[in-house]
Amino acid sequence: MQHSLGFAIIQANQKRFCLMKVTLTESGATVDAHDLGPLLGLDPADVPTKMRAGEITSQSEEGVDDDAGRIRLTFWYADQRVRLICDTDGNVIKTTRIKAAR
Repeated sequence: MQHSLGFAIIQANQKRFCLMKVTLTESGATVDAHDLGPLLGLDPADVPTKMRAGEITSQSEEGVDDDAGRIRLTFWYADQRVRLICDTDGNVIKTTRIKAAR
């Protein structure tokens, strides 16, 4: 996967969906805080504040070659790394969570 200039922006929405979906735009990707918070061991309401404070960091990468058509979003918080693999429609097709400091 090749690093792109996109970045992840977190929104705290009031709705909670069973299936995780990422909104992809020209300027980056949006993940609902209600989806990301539990993956990082956080209350969803704390996600936007921690992201603005730099406590949650992220990286966005576009797939090339065999991974073309996929986007990988990686989030780090404390000793957690969460990785979301999405298709070009923003459907999350794989989620991984491990203990790994950045």
